[in-house]
Amino acid sequence: MNATEQLKLKKRELIDKYAIRHNGMALYQMLSTIVPYVGLYYLSVWSLDISYWLTALFIFMLVLIILRVFMMMHDAGHGCLFVTPLQNRIAGFIMGVMCGVPEYVWSKHHAYHHATNGNWNKYRGPLAVLSSTEFSKLSEKKQKAYQRNRNILLAPFGGFLYFIFNPRFTWAMGTIKFIVHVIRSYVSGPDRSWQGIRDAFETRYWADWKEYGHMAANNVVLIGLVVLACWALGTAAFLTVFVISMSLAGGLGIILFAIQHNFENSYATGDDDWDYHTAALEGTSYFDLPRILHWFTADIGYHHIHHLSARIPNYKLRACHEEYADLFKDVPRIRLKDVLHSFQYILWDEDSGRLIRVDQFYEKYGHGEPASVTG
Repeated sequence: MNATEQLKLKKRELIDKYAIRHNGMALYQMLSTIVPYVGLYYLSVWSLDISYWLTALFIFMLVLIILRVFMMMHDAGHGCLFVTPLQNRIAGFIMGVMCGVPEYVWSKHHAYHHATNGNWNKYRGPLAVLSSTEFSKLSEKKQKAYQRNRNILLAPFGGFLYFIFNPRFTWAMGTIKFIVHVIRSYVSGPDRSWQGIRDAFETRYWADWKEYGHMAANNVVLIGLVVLACWALGTAAFLTVFVISMSLAGGLGIILFAIQHNFENSYATGDDDWDYHTAALEGTSYFDLPRILHWFTADIGYHHIHHLSARIPNYKLRACHEEYADLFKDVPRIRLKDVLHSFQYILWDEDSGRLIRVDQFYEKYGHGEPASVTG
């Protein structure tokens, strides 16, 4: 019996034992995240007049706390932080404001990732991974640009887009287009109903009006808090700390998410051969971090268990991993020293059903096309 078959036999037992939420633990996690978050923002700005080295230390700690904020939002979005849906929605909204991401909208897209993990024909991860076939069709110039754009050193820029720019830009552009649509509609037909005008509006910025409501609420509250913080702490000082810390935290989040699925020999299949449980064991890594970093990342390093069942709260992942270690002994294990190496796996090789590096692509195919194209 292979590992996948063993996992399927024990999955129900595992979930029944560990998919249990506790409001007390969840509240502790929220408070132990929010308090240092607020305090470190204040200390980072305060220390600017004392020592930039001290500021750098506080920002370093703040970056890790923001990463934990994002992980709390992530768990709330899965409905596995608190006991009730309402409690999770409230927690998700609060944490979403703190890291700049509208939780409801993000969670809908994230749920698709869970439903398709390992099927690289449907979901390509934060690095927008190309298949070997797609990569082979690029010009040499575009192939080099593809590699440059996935350099790990660009992660903070990606973090800036992910946590700061994109959520604000998407909401603002969609809102402006809607206002223009409303004005034009009233000018062309003053008797048209508000419901009809609203229903006629089409946009790529949100899927429905519920998404827009969450985007608007997140942005209004966040922008209001930023304005308040600028008034209280100084605009230049606060915005400097805000942009640097959020960008670095977002960059770390991108790196963390990527290496949980992009690594040597990672399971990467298409529609036909995809298996959910095999993907959890072979297409998801166990990121073996020092204990303190597991705390800052809310134990998301036990990602294989999280993908086995997103109902298991973060505060149960470690115990689950340890009790059922025999089931997970073959799960790819990544340590900090492996991060740079893992980040190089940026191509989905359809022929082998695995992720590969660019140099492996050239070694295997030269400058030609994979067998899936030529054959």
